[in-house]
Amino acid sequence: NKKNVCLLQLTVSDCHDPSSVFLLQLFSVICIIINTIILAKEESRYCRLIAMTVRDIIDYLDAELLFGDDELLDQEVQHACGSDMMSDVLAFVKDQAVLLTGLINTQAVRTAEMMDMKCIVLVRGKDPLENVIELAKDRDICVLKTEHTMFCACGILYKHGLRGGHSV
Repeated sequence: NKKNVCLLQLTVSDCHDPSSVFLLQLFSVICIIINTIILAKEESRYCRLIAMTVRDIIDYLDAELLFGDDELLDQEVQHACGSDMMSDVLAFVKDQAVLLTGLINTQAVRTAEMMDMKCIVLVRGKDPLENVIELAKDRDICVLKTEHTMFCACGILYKHGLRGGHSV
């Protein structure tokens, strides 16, 4: 709108009385608020959570299924966490459904169980110890393996709509 453009070109030095200065400042604040709302709406359009299944994760990461039946593979997930330090996972995350890690011992499964995670993705092509798979079977937690690094695996899942949960 040409009228708004002209008003935006005014400066405080163009205004000689206090009420004009106040109106100009008020108009500037309103413009900032409107722009913020518009940007937030645009960003929310691109940052929507997209539910995917464990089966989708297998496809996106070219992952190998180490454990998981059809029921587990069809579970919907909306959040993920990537870490090799299980203490960080326990301390800083919630609402996580998928754990991406390079840790190949039972700590990963025990952490996933405590955090109600549905799936563990082992990165960098690491093979878990046999007792890891057995424990995951007992806890009904899917275990996948991908050749991707953690950074790339997280990026791929993010690109397809999976997001990190909220910090505690």
